[in-house]
Amino acid sequence: MTSEQVTAKATTPALGRKHRRRMPPEVNILLVLIGIALVFEILGWIFAGQSFLMNVQRLRIIILQVSVIGIIAVGVTQVIITGGIDLSSGSVVGMTAMIAASFAQASTWARPVYPALTDLPFFIPIGIGLGIGLLAGIINGWLIAYTKIPPFIATLGMMVSARGIAKWYTKGSPVSGLTDQFNFIGTSIWPVVVFLVVALVFHIALRYTRYGKFTYAIGANVQAARVSGINVEKHLIKVYAIAGLLAGLAGIVTAARAQTAQAGMGVNYELDAIAAAVIGGTSLAGGVGRITGTVIGAIILGIMISGFTFLRVDAYYQEIIKGVIIVAAVIVDVYRQKKRKV
Repeated sequence: MTSEQVTAKATTPALGRKHRRRMPPEVNILLVLIGIALVFEILGWIFAGQSFLMNVQRLRIIILQVSVIGIIAVGVTQVIITGGIDLSSGSVVGMTAMIAASFAQASTWARPVYPALTDLPFFIPIGIGLGIGLLAGIINGWLIAYTKIPPFIATLGMMVSARGIAKWYTKGSPVSGLTDQFNFIGTSIWPVVVFLVVALVFHIALRYTRYGKFTYAIGANVQAARVSGINVEKHLIKVYAIAGLLAGLAGIVTAARAQTAQAGMGVNYELDAIAAAVIGGTSLAGGVGRITGTVIGAIILGIMISGFTFLRVDAYYQEIIKGVIIVAAVIVDVYRQKKRKV
């Protein structure tokens, strides 16, 4: 055997391994998505005598459900990449929905929150809702960056406070009688359009801008990021501010879809958003994650919820199964981290 043949044999496995490493991580997640959808399709014919995937109305509902969680998950993904966590997003959804809706009421409604501020142009309540979400995110980021409170505690405090504000704002009463202009955001496929635009913008931001490089650098090694000249505190505030902004946007879309706002809106949305990010390959250890993976993760969650409902699985069992899946996704993430270190 010549030296060239020996070299070729030695390098071929290495090239194969290198080629395999280049395969986008989203491919495996996409295969999981396809597998879950096919399982529900088969179970649908066995237990319900009908197709799960060939129902256009069901697919439309899945996509609409995914859109709100997906908007939140895009922000949560960026937080997790920095090595943090955001437990406040669901409560921020409820708070912003209540406050934005109070400025979107029509003059024909019998008991508006602000009688002198009815029939406002739709961009005013939207701007107020986004501003409230942004403020909540800035507070989270400032507490984490400058007081050094763990992200879990800081965002847990915001979660409780924001939900309290949502209940206090109208003393627990819902806000209804919203204008058609405002409600338009939640009609037809507009929530999906908003979700896809948000996902595209932040996919580009994370992959091709300094913002993305700084975000990954902080999550991978915060001390190395600091030494390399990154203003870690300032950047963390940016990341949490964006997460708050997107939670506010999700609150606006939620209120517009329901054509009313209630203090209980957004309950457990933060857990679904975290689950979507983790299922999509975002590492809770920080430094790893992609928006494309999160989008697929959100779709997986949507298909599972719809599939269980389709098969008439009790809601309590659905929550148990969802919890098991989240834990399993974290276990897989831990395994991946160990594999990278070897």
